[in-house]
Formats: sequence, C-alpha cells, structure tokens
Amino acid sequence: MNPALYYELDPEEQELSNSIENEEWVSVENVEKVKQQLLESAHLTGAKTKTINIRLPERDLHRLKVKAAQEGMPYQTLVASILHKNI
Repeated sequence: MNPALYYELDPEEQELSNSIENEEWVSVENVEKVKQQLLESAHLTGAKTKTINIRLPERDLHRLKVKAAQEGMPYQTLVASILHKNI
C-alpha cells in the first residue's frame, strides 16, 4: 500500500468526493460551446478595462446589488456581464 495515495480530505474535498461518488455530476450539453464561452471569458478577464461613471436611481442600484448577491458576484461584474451579453 502506497501511503502517498491515501490522505485525509479536507471538508471541501470530501464534499466533492461524495458528490462524485453519488453521481451528482452531469455533463453539460454542447461542451464545445461552453468551452468557447469560458475561453472568451478568460480572455476578457485579462483585457484592459476602463472606469465609467453612470447615474442610476437608488432603487435600480439596490436591485442590481441584490441580484449580484444572488449570483454570488460583485454588482460591477454583473453589470459588465449584462453589457457583454447584450452588445
């Protein structure tokens, strides 16, 4: 028995291992399209950015921040992704 093959998993690793063993992972449809989107996102991440100022009603800004929190990202990132998808 090779001791290097056996080690204790941290909680996050254990959760991932359990999810794989329970067959909770599924393949995405159209892998090539998803891969291309991820590559484009990675490329854009390294792109130079410019700062802009925009005036929004407080209510809209609040709704953006709530939506961003639900998506698990900063609201500026959400705004950028919305613009990127629609331009």
